[in-house]
Amino acid sequence: MDAAVTDTGSSRERSEKLLAAERRGRHTLMFQVALVTFVILASLWASGMFDWARLAEGIPAIGVVGSEMIPPDFTRWQHWIGPMIDTIAMSVAGTTLAVVFSIPIAFLAAKNTAPNRFVYTCARMVLNALRSIPELIMGIIFVAAVGFGMLPGVLALGLHSVGMVGKFFAESIEHAHPAPIEAAQAAGASPLQVIAHGVVPQVFTQFADVTMYRWEYNFRASTVMGMVGAGGIGTELVGSLRLLDYPQVAAILIVILVAVSIVDGLSGILRRRFQ
Repeated sequence: MDAAVTDTGSSRERSEKLLAAERRGRHTLMFQVALVTFVILASLWASGMFDWARLAEGIPAIGVVGSEMIPPDFTRWQHWIGPMIDTIAMSVAGTTLAVVFSIPIAFLAAKNTAPNRFVYTCARMVLNALRSIPELIMGIIFVAAVGFGMLPGVLALGLHSVGMVGKFFAESIEHAHPAPIEAAQAAGASPLQVIAHGVVPQVFTQFADVTMYRWEYNFRASTVMGMVGAGGIGTELVGSLRLLDYPQVAAILIVILVAVSIVDGLSGILRRRFQ
């Protein structure tokens, strides 16, 4: 009888503890949601999204500019072929440069493959530094350093992409299953052999996916690089904007949209092939 009473009391205590923990978790979640909501609303207010008078004046102006773009002017389409090819080449070269540099840095920036904590920290700092500088700023710097043309665009896209691609590569390496790595180590493999046989086969598909996604991004970003003198279709776009030739601006934007759609489709095909 006493044992039954004791069990009932302990069960009641466990239930009360579980209910109290659930209430604390619910209150914590509500506080977090309220905090995130406050930050979002404060950001919208600070950025002027609640300035209804300004928005009411600006939206009709956007409509006027849009009406001036109709119909698009494709009369100079032959002059855009070369810059578009330059843009594609710039995105491919920049992505290649990013992957080449990202792979070794990623293995140094992953906890399970870095030789020690110091190297891991330094590699992470390099990735953070490259990722923190926008490619447009890098483009301006490289234009000042090496002159106008595609080269500064490739360098800017490539080095900025190292920061992001290397981060994704490192996270894929850290999420690799430890069993093949431990098996390779138990077989007496060297560190390079462990990476080649225990890590790379697991992360190759993720590396390919990240590479294709980054290529898509770099193609879109390469259209902007022309605005700082790095060549490509962006140069033609900036020239039309400066002349206020909005029909030609609309035509170039349509060409860019078609090219982006083609790159997106090709990237999807390549991702499926690597799976």
